[in-house]
Amino acid sequence: MKKKIAAVASAIALTTFAVGCGPNNPGGANGTTGGNNGNATGNASTTGNGIKVGLVTDTGGLNDNGFNHLAYVGVTKAQQQLGIRPSVVQSQSESDYIPNLSKYAGQGYNLVIAVGYLMHDAVEQVAQQYPKTHFMIIDDTITDRPNVVSAVYNSQDAGYLAGAMAGLLEKGTALPNLNKQNVVGVIGGQSAPPVNSYIAGFQQGFKKEDPSGKVLLAYTNSFTDQSLGSQYAQNQMSQGADILFPVAGGCGQGVISAVKSANKYAIGVDTNQSYLAPQNIITSATKGVDTSVFDVIQTVKDNTFKSGVQTFGLQGNGVGITPAMKGVPQSVVTEVNQLKQSIINGTIKVSTTVQK
Repeated sequence: MKKKIAAVASAIALTTFAVGCGPNNPGGANGTTGGNNGNATGNASTTGNGIKVGLVTDTGGLNDNGFNHLAYVGVTKAQQQLGIRPSVVQSQSESDYIPNLSKYAGQGYNLVIAVGYLMHDAVEQVAQQYPKTHFMIIDDTITDRPNVVSAVYNSQDAGYLAGAMAGLLEKGTALPNLNKQNVVGVIGGQSAPPVNSYIAGFQQGFKKEDPSGKVLLAYTNSFTDQSLGSQYAQNQMSQGADILFPVAGGCGQGVISAVKSANKYAIGVDTNQSYLAPQNIITSATKGVDTSVFDVIQTVKDNTFKSGVQTFGLQGNGVGITPAMKGVPQSVVTEVNQLKQSIINGTIKVSTTVQK
């Protein structure tokens, strides 16, 4: 789903980050990485002889514990291992996308990375204006720009495995605090392809293992509002859901908080989110955004950059699920691993169409 982006002709201050920042402190050594507050100049990231890479987050920001953070991890790894000169800016609203991308391109950055499908139109416009700059867009497809590479992920396969694990657990009695209603819930940020691929796979995997079970589905229309995520989670739990799968960026953190408070269970998304609630996160459905970002930066450094679509799947850990939490029976883990192999060899075909 494309969003119409209005061009904004304003000067945007770009901020920088330092090596070694953890997930709860994604800013630089002085805490300057952040939104367009005009306080940072970017000088810290423009020393040395490496190529310059600019990372533009969507409105979810670096603290989304999801794909924005993973993109940051990939850039930081490239800084450490490839000697690149990185900078990052967090978009506060969709009107920031074009000026943020344009600022990096105008300053001669070798690669400009746009995180998320919401930046589709912005990347289309800025890439056309700066044909000599390499661009990367995550979770969206742009095929008509020779200077843009698109990283997409078979998230439906990861969703399938997560859903299958949920279905197997709902049928069993291994985990405490599961009721006998066999109801799970899915909460999406928006109804869009990168979100719906996860959801479609989850639905299919759950129904494969628990045909009589029920999957509740709702969209918050937000990737940032944690209180809204908590509200939706409480609503689904009131309907009997005891395993929730939030595909909603930072909004999903509210879901996990609600699940933790209710002593129920959740399945993380994009990255390993177990640290948010170790006793409540059964597993996480992941996508290798950090790997894809590093790989594309490597091609820019090696002068082998190639535009077009790169798809990341179960093979090579482009998508997957994390190890299950303590208490999940080994028999469930073994069956899910067998399902993974069936997807890889083509025996199981996973749909990207959500069932509503």
